[in-house]
Amino acid sequence: MDFPKDLDLFGEVEEEEEDNNEEGNNNNNHSSTSSGSSHSSSHSNSSSSSSSSSSSSRSSSSGGGGGGGGGGEDDRDKEEIISNNNSRFITRDIFGDDDDDDDNDERYNNNNDDDDDDDDRDLFGDDNEDYCKTLATSPYPVPVLPPIQNNNHQNRGGHGRGRGRGRFQNDRGAGILPRPGFPPRQGYGGYGSRFPNGRDERFVSELKFAKSEETLSRKVIQFQEPCELACYSRADGGDVFFDDSSLRLFKRLISEDVGADLNEGFDTFIEKKDLGSQGFGDMLACIRHKRIPLQNMHFVTYRNNLNKIMATAYIRNEPWEMGVHKRNGVVYLDVHKLPERPQTEMDRRRCYWGYCFESLATEDPRRDSGEGIHHIDANVEYCAVIKTKLGAHRLLMGAEMDCCDSTDDGRRFYVELKTSRELEYHTEERYEREKLLKFWIQSFLAGVPYIVVGFRDDSGRLVRTERMRTKDINHRVKMKSYWQGGVCLAFADEVLCWLYGTVKENEDYILQFAPPFTRLELLQANSCPDAITQHVEQLQQ
Repeated sequence: MDFPKDLDLFGEVEEEEEDNNEEGNNNNNHSSTSSGSSHSSSHSNSSSSSSSSSSSSRSSSSGGGGGGGGGGEDDRDKEEIISNNNSRFITRDIFGDDDDDDDNDERYNNNNDDDDDDDDRDLFGDDNEDYCKTLATSPYPVPVLPPIQNNNHQNRGGHGRGRGRGRFQNDRGAGILPRPGFPPRQGYGGYGSRFPNGRDERFVSELKFAKSEETLSRKVIQFQEPCELACYSRADGGDVFFDDSSLRLFKRLISEDVGADLNEGFDTFIEKKDLGSQGFGDMLACIRHKRIPLQNMHFVTYRNNLNKIMATAYIRNEPWEMGVHKRNGVVYLDVHKLPERPQTEMDRRRCYWGYCFESLATEDPRRDSGEGIHHIDANVEYCAVIKTKLGAHRLLMGAEMDCCDSTDDGRRFYVELKTSRELEYHTEERYEREKLLKFWIQSFLAGVPYIVVGFRDDSGRLVRTERMRTKDINHRVKMKSYWQGGVCLAFADEVLCWLYGTVKENEDYILQFAPPFTRLELLQANSCPDAITQHVEQLQQ
């Protein structure tokens, strides 16, 4: 069979079929309209025109393929397609004929062609008005979600005893020391994003405060009674003598000086010099002079470093640091002085009031002859070298002593002298929480049995004096639940255990307590003080 050359076998035929379909659809629409209008007119004459138009729209949208069918019963037997924003809901009578499937498929394909045109459109092109109108920066704030608190650990192992007690288990408060034995979580790769500010490149180890006060209070840490092994004195000019020539005698009638002006002699005051590691070298020289063995010692330090460690159990807002150097199995703790703000005239006076009270509270033959207070030298001091044991750690420390007294049988004991502003109703609690804690730690570590406090007013005039026993301070504040001495000892024991087990032989470190005051950090140091290096060399000779 021959076909014309210009005949498109797949074009004109389809066009003809489409034209025939369109004619058939138009005929069907006319029939549906007439039937729909006749049906609607049977209900109401007044609404015949509106019913006819609505019936015509429903029949045309349904695309019915049959010829005459009138009424609602025939409409239920047909497939109805409702299009709303490219969403199709198909309702089909499963018991009806499928004669209209071809026409439905054709309309479905036509709708798909429109969707393809939408898909081909460039969402980020110039013709997309919504994209062009979108601002580069959103005017709305970034939403912040509340922090997620996981309280599932409250009832762990407690059989329901911790329910409803807040976010701390058993109402014990925030922790002080970490729980040992937990392996590091995988996926962190070190600290990384957990610490947005980054870590110091010298970082070696840390001790987080995770153990609560109640947990530490249940630990019973043995503390050996301090025993003095040696002493040395620093005289005027800085000369050091291995004797007690600079030790002063306590004046028992200090109450007679109430009302004295502590500003007397301020003009001739000689302030204390920062000796750095030289002061620690004087203590090590005394140890060598007295031939004190160090084979079984764990720590050699000044008492000041132990004061800082023990007070950190409760005072969490005062930064400090110290040098840590391990030689021949002995850890030497060197005192580091942090930078301070420049002192004002009033700061220097308050510092002098303490030295002036020490001069008033000690015997001085020059004052007995009527001579006033003058030329107070803060560099003159007396230090005792004391051996003690805290837990399993043997300590050898140097402690500066203010003065001494003696019992009736001639036994000598030391007395600590302190000054403080006169107490008021709103300052008494802080005094007992912080100052008495420091007073107790300093005296307890060195075995000082008595503390004499001189209270002054804001102008520096001595108001009254109070003598207290060191062992009574702990009972005084324990009744008010301010702090416990046993917690300080347990905390110090944890720190010393971690420190001695972490540092390595012949290596140098810095132990610091710095903001945000949640842990102790051990950092690598570059060098060792010459006083310690020379001390170790002389011991080997």
